[in-house]
Amino acid sequence: MIKKVSILMILVSSVFAQVEVGGYARNYIGVLTGGDQEYAIIQNTLDLTFSGGSGNVGYFANPYIYQTPGSDLSFDLREVYLDMFFTNTDIRIGKQQIIWGKGDGVFITDIVSPKDLNEFLLPDFDEIRTGITALKINQYVGDQTFELVYIPAFSATIFPETSSIWSRTPVFPMPATYDYSEKAVAANLENSEVFMKLSGIVSFMDYEIMAGYMWDDDPSMHITPIFSGSPPALTEVTLAPQHHRLTVGGGSFSTELAGMVLRGEGAYYQGKQFLALNAMNYPIDLIEKDYFHYLLGLDFSIGSTRFSTQFIQQAIMDYEDPIVQEDAMNTLTFLTNRTFLRETLTAQLFAYVGLNKSDALIRPTLSYDLADGFEILGGANIFVKDTDIADGDDPGQFGYFDDNDMLYMKVKYSF
Repeated sequence: MIKKVSILMILVSSVFAQVEVGGYARNYIGVLTGGDQEYAIIQNTLDLTFSGGSGNVGYFANPYIYQTPGSDLSFDLREVYLDMFFTNTDIRIGKQQIIWGKGDGVFITDIVSPKDLNEFLLPDFDEIRTGITALKINQYVGDQTFELVYIPAFSATIFPETSSIWSRTPVFPMPATYDYSEKAVAANLENSEVFMKLSGIVSFMDYEIMAGYMWDDDPSMHITPIFSGSPPALTEVTLAPQHHRLTVGGGSFSTELAGMVLRGEGAYYQGKQFLALNAMNYPIDLIEKDYFHYLLGLDFSIGSTRFSTQFIQQAIMDYEDPIVQEDAMNTLTFLTNRTFLRETLTAQLFAYVGLNKSDALIRPTLSYDLADGFEILGGANIFVKDTDIADGDDPGQFGYFDDNDMLYMKVKYSF
């Protein structure tokens, strides 16, 4: 028995001797600033990466563990895939994150990997994006790359539980029940997703052109009303989330302009379902419309301080008055950061500003590299709500979480 264990240990050691291991350990604590100053999050994380290969074959795996007091360990694989490299072609198969586009903090053409919104938009984006099982083929021709992504089984956006402080569930002044019988998208050939992208570099800019035949990652809420009485009044509703097909085409670019970087990104979506008012002025209908989602961004530096700003708009085509969402939703983002003490101390401010509802999310942070690989970061998430918004009216995607202001600290060791 001892001999067998020794042989097994030797084999395991020899395998891992060929593996590059990295990752980080992190403690993350956040406390709400209002009410009883409850902890919004207490989380310990172990995030590992394993990579290696030989010749024209490689592999990568990214398992991670989240641990919170009083809860079971949350273990998953963010990515695990195989690579095959040929003269002008690369093939990747397995669970992977796919990142497209030029935008910061927004998803326009960066839609191949679904999102995990359990903590809204607060985690790092490599934690918000979820891995999807896919076949990805890159074909290289000169300075251009053609990328084909085939996804055999659909994965949806992950939303928080209704008990979470980050949950945003429909509110009705009458009883509501959920029917999840139509939410699942069967894993079959007909329900597969396909994306394509052409990217390249020319003398004055780099660009991406993309298209996709996909499922909407966010389900549309089909609402069945139940009326009673005379005259009939709405007394109950049934909410049935369903995913619908979307066709999308778009692209992005970046170019240098007078010492600055000008970025743009846009996508046209066909087949989106929008909530609308019915003839009795109840928000229970769905209207299918196309919409255009785009941004323009500018990056520049003044001395050693970096600045970045973006204007983002989602515009509904052929808008109709019953649609609950406004015809154009406008957002600004602003980023500035600067390093001090020989680049060991970094001060940063990032903000989303919703122009339609005058709401915002403001995120100041201060991080210090205490030693090689060891970082301490402190920050705040400040949600702003327009005080003129009446009770019951939509306060905006950031103003909705006005009670969730928090201070947080992360201690992280990367290896």
